[in-house]
Parts: sequence; structure tokens; C-alpha cells
Amino acid sequence: MPNSPVSIPLTSDVTLRLLHRDDGTALADAYDRNREHLEPWEPARPVTFYAAEYHARQVPVQLLEHSSGRSVPLVMERDGEIVGRVNLSDIVRGSFCSAHLGYWVDGRLAGRGLMTAAVEAACAHARDELGLHRVQAATLLHNEASQRVLARTAFERIGTAPRYLKIAGQWQDHALFQRILHD
Repeated sequence: MPNSPVSIPLTSDVTLRLLHRDDGTALADAYDRNREHLEPWEPARPVTFYAAEYHARQVPVQLLEHSSGRSVPLVMERDGEIVGRVNLSDIVRGSFCSAHLGYWVDGRLAGRGLMTAAVEAACAHARDELGLHRVQAATLLHNEASQRVLARTAFERIGTAPRYLKIAGQWQDHALFQRILHD
């Protein structure tokens, strides 16, 4: 089960925090502002995805997943504006004790080390607060920036998954990475 609310300062002006119930409009704004930046790396989105109403309906679903211990939906916030996402999803307990990691940062802030700090913070939360053993991430084979983030945060490449996810309208191969959180 989730513990206390997550709020982690990443820099003097950027915080990684748990998604709030009223974040629908800010999420829609962030995705719309970053539409071109994210399109090559994400599933094809219908136009309704960029509307505040869509996210207003999705936020409670994501928070229910969090309250049931199946995910940790996080946002990166700067001056009241959402500038990225980090999600621990598909949390499995028992002998697996693992989660999937997904993330993106606003194109205006890319290349500044924010995502490295956010991934490190999410992994520390997964280990220290959730007691997870492992976090897995996947990137498109040509997403070198994302692979650098994973390398800097102690993820190791464990293989390639052919036609793993439908990204930008095409089934695409992905590199798989993991980070073991406990010795």
C-alpha cells in the first residue's frame, strides 16, 4: 500500500510530486504543449487526449490505482506548471516485487539532468517506501537520450523485445532495462 504523499524537490524550482485530483487541466496543457516533442516516443493519441476533460476523467482512475498499491503516478512541477511525468506502474508484489517505469520531460527542459534526478528519486521511493526489489524500463532502440538517463541511474540493459509497443502508430522494438534495488 502507498505510504505518505510523495513530494521530492529535484532542483530549487522543480518538484516531483504525486498526481493531484485537480491536475486534469494542467496535464492537458503539458501534453498539448509537448505534443510534437512526445509524438515520436509515445502511442498515437486521439485529439481528445489533449483536452482537459480527458485528463479530468483519467486522474481519478490513476489515483485509484495508486491507492490500491498498483501504481505511483507522479508529475514534475515547476512554478505551478506540470513539466513532466514519472510513473511506476504494474506494481507486482510477492516473489516478483517489481514495477515498470515510464517518464517524459517537457521539451523546454530536456538535457538539463532533471529526468535523471526524477528517475533516481522514483527508484529511491520504490526501494525505500514501497519495498520493491526491481524496476524495469523500456525504450525505443533509437531513443539514446532515454537510454543515457537509464545508464546514469544504474539500470542495466537486459535484452531486446521485438515489436514490444505500438509507438507513433507502429509496433516497434524496444531495449529492456532493469535496476535491482536491493543487494
